[in-house]
Amino acid sequence: MTYFILKFLHLIGAVVLIGTGAGIAFFMVMAHRTGHVAKIAGVARIVVTADFLFTATAVVAQPVTGVLLARHVGYPLTEGWIVLSILLYLVIGAFWLPVVYMQMRMRDLAEAAEAAGAALPRAYHRLFWTWFAFGFPAFGAILGIVWLMIARPEIHLLG
Repeated sequence: MTYFILKFLHLIGAVVLIGTGAGIAFFMVMAHRTGHVAKIAGVARIVVTADFLFTATAVVAQPVTGVLLARHVGYPLTEGWIVLSILLYLVIGAFWLPVVYMQMRMRDLAEAAEAAGAALPRAYHRLFWTWFAFGFPAFGAILGIVWLMIARPEIHLLG
C-alpha cells in the first residue's frame, strides 16, 4: 500500500472515531434530556448499532493502519510519541468497552420500561451518568492522540 492510501485510511479511521463518539454522545444526551422513555429507547437502539458498525470497525482499523503507516515511513514502534499514542489508545479502550455494555444495558432498560409503560428505572439513570462520565477521559485521550499524530514530538520515555 502506498503512503497516501495508508495515511488516508488512518485519518478516516480517526475521523470516524471522533465523529461517531461525539455524535453518539450528543444524541444520547439529547434523548435523555427529553425524559421520554420511547425516544430514549429508540435513540439507544441506534446508538448501539452505530457503535458496533462504525466505532468497532475504526477501533480495529486504527492500529492496523497505524502500524503499517509507521513501518512504511520507517518509524520504530518504540518512538516516544507512538508509545504514548498506543498507551492513550489502551486508555480509550478501557473506557469504551464498558461504555458499549452500558449502552446495551441502557437500551434494554429503556425498551423494557417502554413496553411496560413505566418510567425509567434507577439502574438506567446510574448507568447513564456513569456512561456520561466515561466519555470525558476517552474523548480527551483521542484528542491527545490526534495531537501526537500531528506534532510527533520528541518524547524520551526510557532514559
